[in-house]
Amino acid sequence: MKRLSSFMVMNIEGSDRISYTYSEVDKDTGEPISDNNKKSFYAVDQTLSDHINAIREYIQKNKLGGD
Repeated sequence: MKRLSSFMVMNIEGSDRISYTYSEVDKDTGEPISDNNKKSFYAVDQTLSDHINAIREYIQKNKLGGD
């Protein structure tokens, strides 16, 4: 099974690109199969873009002090 270990969103020339890292673990034994696998994709789904923007707005308002 694959286990997400991290992700981040980058704005690349006006488009959101999500990069993520995951590990693969044997579902029966729990033994690691592979670690630190990396992939990325562009956010083209509107629902996903809305969630990303909500996180941006939260950070702007609650962590950066406003506007």
